[in-house]
Amino acid sequence: MLSRFKASGLFLFCRAAPWALAISLSAGCAAPASSPNKQGKAANPTPSASPASTQPASVDRDSEAVATVLAYADRVRTLQGAELTQEIARLADPSVPADQMRLAVALSQTRQLYDLVRAQELLQRVLANASAEARPLHPVARLLAARFSEQRRVEDLLDRQNQQLRDLQRRLEQTQEKLDALKEIERSLNSRPPAAPAAPPASRPRPPGS
Repeated sequence: MLSRFKASGLFLFCRAAPWALAISLSAGCAAPASSPNKQGKAANPTPSASPASTQPASVDRDSEAVATVLAYADRVRTLQGAELTQEIARLADPSVPADQMRLAVALSQTRQLYDLVRAQELLQRVLANASAEARPLHPVARLLAARFSEQRRVEDLLDRQNQQLRDLQRRLEQTQEKLDALKEIERSLNSRPPAAPAAPPASRPRPPGS
């Protein structure tokens, strides 16, 4: 009887062993594993925040500077005549990179070659400035410089074409004046009365006895 009980207990233990092993393994997996570097972490304190943590604030300032210039360009685009002249006079000769960008944008709206050259010079001053205030504006300054160069090329082409047109118009006017003068001469010749026929020469009397 005792041997039968032992055999039955052994059988139950064999059947329950795999489940117990599985439960113990799952519990072991679920339990957080102790880190071998736990003591090392305690010995090495967490380093302080790196300078990279301040990067978002710097990016926000850079984006704000660029957005301000773009908003100004959109506003000054609608100015014309006296308003545009007053805006250019207000900015005068700025030393701040952002104001230099604004003046360059305003000068480009006059469609005058002299103002466009001045705008390009202002952009070059911004690009040559390596300060923290100017660096965020460099991409926009390069973009505007390329646009102004293309605009200047087109303006030069238009000026040459306009000069050629003026020269052609002047030559046409000179040709028309010559043609009108010839017509006037022809008209004056046709309006003259025909010349009277010349009288025959009087015959001299013959001497007597001839």
